[in-house]
Amino acid sequence: MTNSANPALSQWSLDREIVMSRVIDAPRDLVFEAWSDPKHLPQWFGPKGFKLETFEIDVRVGGVWRFNMIGPDGTVYPNRMRFRRIERPSLMEMDHGTDQDEDPGMFRFTVTFAEQSNGKTVLMMRQLASSTAQRDGMISFGAVEYGYQTLDKLVAYVGGMKR
Repeated sequence: MTNSANPALSQWSLDREIVMSRVIDAPRDLVFEAWSDPKHLPQWFGPKGFKLETFEIDVRVGGVWRFNMIGPDGTVYPNRMRFRRIERPSLMEMDHGTDQDEDPGMFRFTVTFAEQSNGKTVLMMRQLASSTAQRDGMISFGAVEYGYQTLDKLVAYVGGMKR
């Protein structure tokens, strides 16, 4: 799937984005594997204290990952990611929202993986909302804090993967 139902997501705008980055002490191929391999992705994805329940995971262009994030208080957050672009080992782009068709809260989620000469990886996550109001709501909900917690879990998980 290359086109989103929401035309606002087809043009990047700085006032609608959230950007987070992390330098990870692991080679780019390994970090990309943690993001792109269905056996790894559900093991670490999500904020601290959240558990995942996966219903479907097909990590390929046009594929879908349907899952629930279950918060520490038991609240269930249905999620769906549709993989739009995968450029191994440098980029993954998804449309992320709830597990409903034509979700008005869906946002574009782009992850880039840049290898440094010292063998570390610079990972950048960019979330593009359809409006500034949606982006502000995502921030109020905790998107930045939860995003960095997710990156912390990725760092810990990658540290335990075989190199």
